[in-house]
Amino acid sequence: MAIVKPFQCVRPDEASAHLVAALPYDVYNRKEACEITAANPKSFLNIDRPETQFSDDVDTYDSRVYEKARELLNAWVSDGTLLKDNREAYYIYELVMNGRSQTGIVACSSIDDYAQGIIKKHENTREEKELDRICHVDRTDAQTGPIFLAYRSKKAINEIVERVTATKPLYDFTAEDGVSHKIWQVSDAETVSEIEQAFQGVPSTYIADGHHRAASAVKVGLKRRDENPGYTGEEPFNFFLSVLFPDEQLMIMPYNRVVKDLNGLSEEGYLKQVEEAFVVEAVGDDAYSPDTKGSFGMYLNKKWYRLTIKDSFISKDPVKGLDVSLLQDHLLNPVLGVKDPRIDKRIDFIGGIRGLKELEKRCGEDMTVAFSMYPTSIEELFQVADAGLLMPPKSTWFEPKLRSGLFIHPLTAF
Repeated sequence: MAIVKPFQCVRPDEASAHLVAALPYDVYNRKEACEITAANPKSFLNIDRPETQFSDDVDTYDSRVYEKARELLNAWVSDGTLLKDNREAYYIYELVMNGRSQTGIVACSSIDDYAQGIIKKHENTREEKELDRICHVDRTDAQTGPIFLAYRSKKAINEIVERVTATKPLYDFTAEDGVSHKIWQVSDAETVSEIEQAFQGVPSTYIADGHHRAASAVKVGLKRRDENPGYTGEEPFNFFLSVLFPDEQLMIMPYNRVVKDLNGLSEEGYLKQVEEAFVVEAVGDDAYSPDTKGSFGMYLNKKWYRLTIKDSFISKDPVKGLDVSLLQDHLLNPVLGVKDPRIDKRIDFIGGIRGLKELEKRCGEDMTVAFSMYPTSIEELFQVADAGLLMPPKSTWFEPKLRSGLFIHPLTAF
């Protein structure tokens, strides 16, 4: 049973919500983050990426940087940019992108559910990325970026959401990227109880996006427990901020690949080796996006090809059978010599949101060959997580991205 709790939220005032709402902190590099915050002093990126408030000679992970995040958060609460709700509530959060909507429940999930595997993972995390968010959460005394969770759709929850979203929203705005955001507050005791009870029938939730934020929130919670040996388990630090979406509404975009060189092979020699595991077909000048599992687009020397994995290499294993694994195990590693895509500097990953033209562009700049992928499905993600396994890096790209700053979960009760 998944524990999904209402919480006392810190959130923007209605007039500022569209300015405060920011894409996740890890979408930007430092230069890009500085440009965003300079253009919009109310962007929550000022708090999520507080190094933007310093000159470039101050390290991103300097202690003063995290102290600045705390200072700004407190200042925004003091000047009324951020409001403190006086009671616990859930929130319903609808995002619409290119006419497709997904609607989730904003709530707090249990760090014990994470530790016990009720909240399931499908990716490894990197220690340095965890440490950054641990410092940020601990110093600000708040969780500022929600973790994107998925669950297998449940009729009772869908009916509650439909009822609430038929009323007037608390926030309603469209961001600069064209994604619209609507938010409803749910604080009446009857509906709160309905939501809590409905989630008692959900055996597991799954991290779709935000593995580092989740791991960091859990580690801060465990640290607070050590610091407060008399804790009851109900303190805010025992929970982390999340938005939970039913699987049927989610869209995963492909995570495409580009590689710097052909590993010393000629074009002819390379294609010959590729043909050992794939059927290779030239498709012309038009960018090719695969339309079935087991097929791949390849861009090489200004030409597009369709690659289809041969039947003898297909695997029923939940990880080895993923398209990202088939490409890695039968082409990137044995042919191009990319043995560990997590650390090899010859490979780069391009989110599907950037389109296939970005692959062509990169091959005209600093790369030689590109691969367009068929997207991993949400059911494949569930199967990997249910098996207690991990996906290869850069297997999924979720859109639209949740905004930070719309919901803040303080770790100390008001």
